[in-house]
Order: sequence, then C-alpha cells, then structure tokens
Amino acid sequence: MSHEQSHLLLPADSAWLALERPENPMTISVMLRVDGLTAPRFREFLRIYWMAWERFRYRPVKRTPAWWWEPDPTFDVRHHLDVVVDRFTPEALQEWVSVRLNQPLPMYRPLWKFWLAPNAEGGAALLLRIHHCYADGLSLLGIFDRLCPPSPRQHPAVYGAPETAELSRWTSAAQGWLAQLMASEPSEEGAPGVAGVDTADSKQWQDAGRLLERVAQQSLKLVHEFSGFLAEPEDTATDLRRPLLGRRHCRWSEPVPLERFRSIAGVARVTINDVLLSCVAAAVRTRLGIAGTDLDEAVLHAAVPVDIRSRLPDELRPPPGTLGNYFGTVFVPLPVDGDSPLERLYRIKHETRRLKKSWQPGIAWGLASSATVVPEPWREPLADVFYRKASAVVSNVPGTAEARYIAGCRITEQMFWVPQAGDIGLGISIVSYAGQVQFGVVADEAVMADPEAFLNDCLQELDRFPGHFSS
Repeated sequence: MSHEQSHLLLPADSAWLALERPENPMTISVMLRVDGLTAPRFREFLRIYWMAWERFRYRPVKRTPAWWWEPDPTFDVRHHLDVVVDRFTPEALQEWVSVRLNQPLPMYRPLWKFWLAPNAEGGAALLLRIHHCYADGLSLLGIFDRLCPPSPRQHPAVYGAPETAELSRWTSAAQGWLAQLMASEPSEEGAPGVAGVDTADSKQWQDAGRLLERVAQQSLKLVHEFSGFLAEPEDTATDLRRPLLGRRHCRWSEPVPLERFRSIAGVARVTINDVLLSCVAAAVRTRLGIAGTDLDEAVLHAAVPVDIRSRLPDELRPPPGTLGNYFGTVFVPLPVDGDSPLERLYRIKHETRRLKKSWQPGIAWGLASSATVVPEPWREPLADVFYRKASAVVSNVPGTAEARYIAGCRITEQMFWVPQAGDIGLGISIVSYAGQVQFGVVADEAVMADPEAFLNDCLQELDRFPGHFSS
C-alpha cells in the first residue's frame, strides 16, 4: 500500500478511538423502518450511492503515535451487509437489535456494517452500526438527507466525497483561530506560531499535538475562569453509576406526534429540547436508588451534544455533506429533586440557555480533540470531564419534516442510539421525523434492567403537564 493513499485522522475523529473501551464501544447505531426494501435494491444503493463517500472504504490504523485512514486492500461491500430473513415480531426485533449492538466491529475492516431484515413485521428493518471516528450524528444525518429524496421517483442529486489529507490545513486554520482567542496571551517558548507550520507528514501530528496541548491548557483555564466547570461536584453515587458489565440492551418507543411537544414548548416558551430533557429527568428520578434528603441533594448531569459548526471559523467549518465530528458537549444538571413537571421544565430551560451561551461546547470539542495527542499529564483531566461529571448522554437529532425514500422505498421510522464515553452506562436519544418523535434508550445491564419501562415513563411525563399546555 503506498504512503500517498493513507491520511492522518483529524484529532476530533481519532479522539473516539482513544475513548474506546471494551465494555463501552464508541459506535453509533441507526435503524430505519422501510416499506418494501429488498436485499437487491439495497445492495445496489450501497454500491452506487453509499460508497461514493470514499471514507467508507477506509479503516483506521494505529501507527504510533497517530491514527491513519488506510484503504482496505480487500474491500468488498458484501463484508458490510448481512441479510436476515427472519420474520421478527416487534418484541423479537428489539432483542435482535440489542444483540447486534453488543457485537464488536472487526478492526481489520472499515468500521461500519448494515443489517437488513426485509421480512420484519411492520416493514423492513435496516440497521447501521458505524464507529464515531467516521462521523457524528449530524454528519450522518446530512449523508442520509442527500441520499434519501422526498419522492420515490427522485434520485439523489448530490452525493459523495473523496478522502483527502486535511490535517495540515486543519492545523494551520486552528492555529490562526487559537491565536485570535489568545491574542492577549504571551507566546510560549517553543509553541508553534500562526505562521511557520511544517506541513510535512512527519511534522503534522507533532504540530497538532503542540497546538492542542495549548488548547487544552487554555481551555482548562477558561473553564475555571468563566464557568467553573471543573469545580463542579461529580455526579452523586446512584444506581446509574454502577461499574459497567458491557452487556447493553436497547429499546425504542412508539411514534408520538411532534405537535404534542410543540404545544407544551409554545405555551411555556421553552424549546422542544427542554421538554424532552424534562421528560428524561422525570423518568431518571425514580431509578437512582435514593430518596428523601439524599434525592434533594443529588447532583446529576446529562451530557448533551451541541453542534458547533456555526461557531467555527470558515477555514475550520466542514462543507455540507462531509463526514467528521464537529460537536461539543454541555453538561446539563437534571433537576431530579424537582417535584412538578413545570418546575423541572423551567429549571432545565435556565440551565440550557446558560450553558449553550457559555464556552462549554467549544471547550469540550477542543478537549475531546486533544485525547490522542496531548501529553500524558493532560489526559486525566480530560477523562474526568467525560467520565465523572455525567450519568447519562442525551442526544436530540432533528430529522426531515417530510417523509423520505431510500432506494425508492418509503422510510416510516428513524431511530438511533448514542455511545456513552467512559463509565457512563445510559444513553437516551430523541429523533423527530415526518411530524413524529421517538425516544430510544441504550443501557448497560448494571445501570438499568428494564429500559422499556423507562421509555414509558418518559412519555407519561407529557400527560402530567396542565391541560392548557397540551391543547
């Protein structure tokens, strides 16, 4: 394999390989229910459209100290699609998907795979598992948005992207951005300046490492100075903080009309995301294993991904339809001590407004990007950010307002499940699509034995709002 075919991963992508743990793989899972999708139709779709993104032919390979994209010399689409002819009932389908989520993806091939169950009750089930190093949820949404038109007679008009070397351009742009943020800071001896970046392959990773070390140092200072995040207490020891077993189960709810959430959000003057988080807080409240005074004093955060593309300078902002990871994280305190739905809702509204206007999303992106390149002394503070200050990951992905078609077949439902960094064992995902909303949950057996009951409690919280909120 020629050296020219290999490309260094951007730090924000390789970070997800550094965060990987055997009991907590960093993979995103997506499920579509599709009317009439057959194996021949989908194989053709993969061959023509999906594979137009060259990255899907590449696998991440560790060559110390960096990760590289290298083309799979034996690539074959057949390695990445399994067709299962079982006639799954809805209950059996949920168990089958859970088993797939626990299967590791082989490192000797590109880290993604589809499963198609064309005979499942209620329509074909299409499941994708893909490692987070390839893309974040919004990048994948952008891919499907381009590949799934709003008419069965319409073909995707724009799709595909070559895999190109980006690290030297990224490092140069990030240095310029960092220099602006730190304009009042004296230049450190030996630190890279805005100019003079050595773009040779042998220096790219060292340049990125020195740059991100400064990002980490400055970010930790900014966090302390502006939000006091590192001084926040760790989450209370609850049943959600048990050591993980590495056996996960996933479930998803029936679709709920988006208008139910909109009506509550409109009357209360909050966002739909605030309503969703308040439902999660109510359902979590009864599963902590604490009560009374302990519940009143409990500290519980949800790690909530926040898109930062619009906050990046033009040189760092990815073009539409490209793969990669461009989100930060805010750690939203969940008001599990709140006694009423409205109290929980308004407290969440206050916290999310404060956090989204803060430095936290950008800082979290910078710190996560540092995971594979900063020196060892800085890795423990980084791990603390993701491992000890949240008990759950809650991700909300807005899909299209209208129904879409894949390979000419109508998508009736969309669902996804998020990975959880470190020792977080609970992930809650919310997807809106074609006027409906669905909740999904993935949980390690150690922290939640019955995720389906948890989903039901999330939905029942909607009924607890006063009547004029849901009219």
